[in-house]
Amino acid sequence: MNRPTARDVAALAEVSRAAVSFVFSGRAEGNLSAETQERIKKAARELGYRPDELARSLRKRRSAVIGLLSDEIATSPFAGRMVLGAMEAARERGHQVLLLESRLDPEAEAEAVAELRARRVDGVVYAAMSMRRTAVPRGLDPEHAVLANCLPREPGSYASVVAHERAGGRAAVDALIGAGHRKIALLGGEAHNIAASDRARGFRDGLRAAGIEAREEWVLRAGWQIDEGYAAALRVLDRAERPTGLVCANDRVAAGALLAAARLGIDVPDELSVVGYDDQDQMADRLVPALTTVALPHLEMGATAVRLLLDAADAGEPVDRTLAHRLKCPLITRDSVRAPKG
Repeated sequence: MNRPTARDVAALAEVSRAAVSFVFSGRAEGNLSAETQERIKKAARELGYRPDELARSLRKRRSAVIGLLSDEIATSPFAGRMVLGAMEAARERGHQVLLLESRLDPEAEAEAVAELRARRVDGVVYAAMSMRRTAVPRGLDPEHAVLANCLPREPGSYASVVAHERAGGRAAVDALIGAGHRKIALLGGEAHNIAASDRARGFRDGLRAAGIEAREEWVLRAGWQIDEGYAAALRVLDRAERPTGLVCANDRVAAGALLAAARLGIDVPDELSVVGYDDQDQMADRLVPALTTVALPHLEMGATAVRLLLDAADAGEPVDRTLAHRLKCPLITRDSVRAPKG
């Protein structure tokens, strides 16, 4: 029979694994109620759980540093949110974050992994600029690593924290349906891209749930850039019958759609409503009109990845590599959506 783990105790007591680690590391006072502490202890007794004394002794020699290794994220528009989330979560637990970036250079990546191993960091977050399945760098121990904004090529080989892109696509089209739109187009992202495909599935989910049939001539692959959004929007708007609502692959595509509407003399939002995706800093809220958009939870991604690492370290256990957290993408309501005329 397998030895009971802190995760088993947490499940039986209906608490988080961090709460279990608080009790058995002597940090419960001020963090957990007496009732919760007793429930955890009772669950531990029922299961015959004993904390790993070797692991507990090793924790005294931990570096109190989490490594954050990225491909290009430090130079992406969303880097600040993910890094800030990781730093805040680490600081809450008495840790600091060491940020390294490979810029997709295999040699630099190997050097970064070697540096993190030499520093004996307490865990590594491997973060990607864009959502995809990725080859994890060699030497990155799956028992002490979590992927953020990417998935391993082999499912179940590493724990991961990603955005729930399909639900985000559904939220985008639901914003238009909720405003009364029935004639809705999708200016989607690149083909064979995980995020773009999941957002398109969510778009179709929303139409189906509302009893609206997707018009294939209004479902386009527009790419990710402003000029691509401009060209795609012209294709669906410059015709006798046009949609009254657009769901766009991201905020840059939405910006291109706004330019196309302006060229055609279509008022946004009086004659056309537009929803973006990403809530990109210095863009979404600066467009005219300010853009209703779906936000990517980069802050929460960074924080959740760090908490998974520290929960495992505090419990003296490896990270559960089968974990695949999908975080909600909230809708940010601004001025670009209005009920259709008539």
